[in-house]
Amino acid sequence: MTRHSRAASLPIIASTLWPQAAQAAPALDGSQMGAAWALPFAGILLSIALGPLLLSKIWHAHYGKIAALWAIVTLAAIAAAAGVSAAIAAFVQAMLGEYMSFIILLFALYTVAGGLLITGQLGGKPLGNALTLALGTVLASIVGTTGAAMILVRPLIRANARRKHNVHVVVFFIFLVANIGGALSPLGDPPLFVGFLHGVNFFWPVLHLWQPTLLAAVLVLAAFIALDFFYARREPPTPVGDATAVRLSGFINLPLIAAIISAIFLSAAWKPGVSFTVYGTTIELQNLARDIALLMIALASLWLTPNEHRAANEFGWEPIKEVAKLFAGIFVCIVPVLAMLEAGRAGAFAGLLNLVIARAGAHHEAAFFWLTGALSAFLDNAPTYLVFFEAAGGNANELMTTHAGTLAAISIGAVYMGALTYIGNAPNLMVAAIAEERGIKMPSFFGYMLWSCTVLLPVFVAITYVFV
Repeated sequence: MTRHSRAASLPIIASTLWPQAAQAAPALDGSQMGAAWALPFAGILLSIALGPLLLSKIWHAHYGKIAALWAIVTLAAIAAAAGVSAAIAAFVQAMLGEYMSFIILLFALYTVAGGLLITGQLGGKPLGNALTLALGTVLASIVGTTGAAMILVRPLIRANARRKHNVHVVVFFIFLVANIGGALSPLGDPPLFVGFLHGVNFFWPVLHLWQPTLLAAVLVLAAFIALDFFYARREPPTPVGDATAVRLSGFINLPLIAAIISAIFLSAAWKPGVSFTVYGTTIELQNLARDIALLMIALASLWLTPNEHRAANEFGWEPIKEVAKLFAGIFVCIVPVLAMLEAGRAGAFAGLLNLVIARAGAHHEAAFFWLTGALSAFLDNAPTYLVFFEAAGGNANELMTTHAGTLAAISIGAVYMGALTYIGNAPNLMVAAIAEERGIKMPSFFGYMLWSCTVLLPVFVAITYVFV
């Protein structure tokens, strides 16, 4: 696939059930860029990590302006090095080619899922929590990690609201529902949809990834159950509510969720061959139609769902606003980083690519797993998947057969390790924001990484030993 046709397909990738980062504008030559080009991206990451910790009031009042400042620094550097035209092209590609589809999809899922009201609970006890996490893990490959997270996070928070120790419940929810659970379907997580668009069979993930996914889910869920029982024994005598029958209201939103999934799927299947260009960014008709359909679905949910359902859900717009502002900055700041990755062995990250494929052509599956995962935790996981997919040869038929182990390593690395940071997958940050809004003091960026590395790295080591 040529660079032009790949750029044309990226809006589809960007509008799957997760966040997509901006591809570099054609004018940028990643082979001529040094590591210093990654400094604005590192800056916005450090701002997200340290701002709430060191300057909490300033950060929460001005995080949008801070993200915009790093984006401006990035575009100014591109303008100085490659010209104003290249900077404008990079910005247009980041916003129209990638970000708008991403945020429209998240807005639609957030709005529709916010109209589903689950009343009743299992009392916020370990068994009920474990069942909720297990259900969400399964649901994530059907309606995507964002959809599953938005449906279940509010009732889970309500069930545990009176517990003294409830932070770990949300953290493990992010591990399982917002990440690991999306590994069995192209609809589950963006990297797998990237593979689907590049020729990987729709059912390949479930046939080849179910065993490592089952192992990962079981190990993480077992760790959660042990920890939840540990904390439950240290709760006050009556910290949780009694179990009551679980009921679902707002049924109109169920077909609307199905409509969202159908719009995404049909946009990949329908190829009318009609497109137009805005400052070098190609916008295809099927992608524009999909985004309009998603907006209409979101508006339909707002119109058709009784207001009391959203009020009972404590539905608010701040979590989606935070994600929208921060990821707008991230999408721009990541442009030079992706350009260097796309340059392959001619770019600044040549050393990383040399680790996964020997000069003789041998594939190092463990290196594919860990490098794809490590970059997916800090970059966007779909472009990272695509970089290593192409590094492995880019031939879907060959990767599904001769190098099936390599494709599996790339796939699970991109999906699972998005759980290592708040920015590894869009639902991570959104779930954390919803929890904070409801009074749960979530860990800082590095505090969350302490949780994720402690729990998940041993699981990934086990998966490496058994499957990779």
